[in-house]
Amino acid sequence: MFGTRQRKLLLLTGLLQEELGRLPCALATHKTVHKTNGNPLRNLFPPKVVSELDPANGQFNPFPTFPFTGSLRPVYPLSPKRTVPKSIRYPDYAEDGNPKSERKFVGRNNITILNPKEIEAMRKVSRLGREVLDIIAREIKPGVTTDYLDEVCHKACLERDSYPSPLNYVNFPKSVCTSVNEVICHGIPDQRPLQDGDIVNIDVTLYHNGFHGDLNETYYVGPAALTPTNIHLVETTRQCLEQAIALVKPGMLFRDPGGVIEKHAKAKNCGVVKTYCGHGINSLFHCAPNVPHYAKNKAIGIAKPGMCFTIEPMITLGTYKDKTWPDDWTSVTQDGSRTAQFEHTLLVTETGCEVLTARLEDSPGGPVEMPVVESVNGEKKHGAEQSATVL
Repeated sequence: MFGTRQRKLLLLTGLLQEELGRLPCALATHKTVHKTNGNPLRNLFPPKVVSELDPANGQFNPFPTFPFTGSLRPVYPLSPKRTVPKSIRYPDYAEDGNPKSERKFVGRNNITILNPKEIEAMRKVSRLGREVLDIIAREIKPGVTTDYLDEVCHKACLERDSYPSPLNYVNFPKSVCTSVNEVICHGIPDQRPLQDGDIVNIDVTLYHNGFHGDLNETYYVGPAALTPTNIHLVETTRQCLEQAIALVKPGMLFRDPGGVIEKHAKAKNCGVVKTYCGHGINSLFHCAPNVPHYAKNKAIGIAKPGMCFTIEPMITLGTYKDKTWPDDWTSVTQDGSRTAQFEHTLLVTETGCEVLTARLEDSPGGPVEMPVVESVNGEKKHGAEQSATVL
């Protein structure tokens, strides 16, 4: 769900990035360090709201002077924090936002190998996560707000006796991440209606009976979204994940998926976000190993049967560099270009891997064929490949 921030942010808390071979992305993988230390003064002095309320609906942009990189704007006020009955098992951060179990120092090679009972628990929560994501996806259409999608997610989690893992994780205010257009990840659901032509990533994680299951997909919003450029981006991203998963088996180095992902993305003239990575997942939301999505990374560790982790590449049409909104969560491309992401929770088996969050036969969304276009020299290419160099 969440990813690694810059090395300087990790050093602020005395934790070391994966290049230093210390922390296997557990806390680093997550937004924890970024949220806690991205700007200490912001926690004491939140940005002032100087934009005027829309008299028709009471909505406003909380950061009107911020230099947004694209056309997307936050639409506040956020809805009140949703509650979870005490009858549902809480993760350790549910009350105070502090994932205490993840803050313990973890050795570089300390990657959990699950026993059969724990594996079954992971299978169950991942299956429930798939159900919830599909329920949300069926509600995606122009005019629907991302806050409504958050409400749908929250209710679906409770119906499955599950806690929505993002809720209050390092004080994240909502139950799901909704990332629209130029938002790379960690978008906060708000009052903005989805528009015909948008693309939106829905990132769902459930906590059920002591284990987390994490997945996300990017969806086309309305018929206007099915442009060659959008299709090229979204389907390239989907393919990057599929090719990375094909590598997973005992003995795979956790640095290897990044090379496959970057090679395919570059072949399609797309960028690969480096700030965020895949992560271990089990009774902890984020833990070892660190699974970067770019080539020539220094991730530590070898896949063994019984290990669970995510791969979740974020691919862009333009720069791979990111910028964070003043909400200290929403990560966007620095040039405002669109970006897509897909994620699965994986279990290493004796002979390969099991995709615990795999799509079902009736899951909404799914692959769209890239349109074939004719380039100036008569060569046939798919989607936006012919013009991607000028994006």
